Amino acid sequence: MTSAHSDRTRLTAEQRMLQGSATPDFLEPAHEWRRLFAETWGTFLLVVVAAGAVVVGAQSSGAITLGMKVIAPGLMVMAIIYFMGAVSGAHLNPAVTFAFAARRNFPWSRVPGYIVAQIIGGIAAASFLRAMFGTIGLLGATTPGPGGSDFKALAMEVLLTTGLVSTILGTSSGARNIGSNGALAVGGYIALAGLWAAPVSGASMNPARSFAPDLVRGDMSTTWIYVLGTVLGAIIAVGFEWVLKGKTTAAGTLAAQGNFGSDENDPKQR
Repeated sequence: MTSAHSDRTRLTAEQRMLQGSATPDFLEPAHEWRRLFAETWGTFLLVVVAAGAVVVGAQSSGAITLGMKVIAPGLMVMAIIYFMGAVSGAHLNPAVTFAFAARRNFPWSRVPGYIVAQIIGGIAAASFLRAMFGTIGLLGATTPGPGGSDFKALAMEVLLTTGLVSTILGTSSGARNIGSNGALAVGGYIALAGLWAAPVSGASMNPARSFAPDLVRGDMSTTWIYVLGTVLGAIIAVGFEWVLKGKTTAAGTLAAQGNFGSDENDPKQR
């Protein structure tokens, strides 16, 4: 029995549909640990930059401006998509993983592993920042802005997450969630959202990014805003994507799951 035949016998019906445009590495369950490591490492980098910009800004008495604080995570996400998007899809965000699954681009069976990996990465980043700087700047936590209410912060997170997930679903409808389309669009959106909305809610758009600093600093009184708001935003974005593009496609499934081990020079994998 050939290796190719052995691989094919392990595939589900959905995987067989994708066999023509995916590699055995992409479909092989044994490589899931690499995808989970990628999500952990990528989320660590995202949170350490997003929360770290706030922490360092507080320590340096305003040397880091609001613009710097919100552009930094956008640039970090851009870099992450380029260097590991082909491995795991570069979700980096439980709301994004949930949205891909709800869109039927991603198996629900893989959702718990991805979310746990993202939370672990976020907690590791927050713990690193606390060890380095203490709890200065609330450890980079996202909280409702001065004078703002919890409801306003919640509404803002719903809106911002809807836009973020719409951007991700829209730019990942091709073969993979990597390359200039995804990196520039998603990174640019994160920076843009923060530039105008960070003073209202912190512009989190990511439960792991908000949960981790809150947990490590021991104050979770507003964490619910950034969990509920992002989940609601993801659900709305999935609904909008259905209105805009109809049912999901095989290409969208490949984008959501990543395409580890592909050869971009092979026309069969484009």
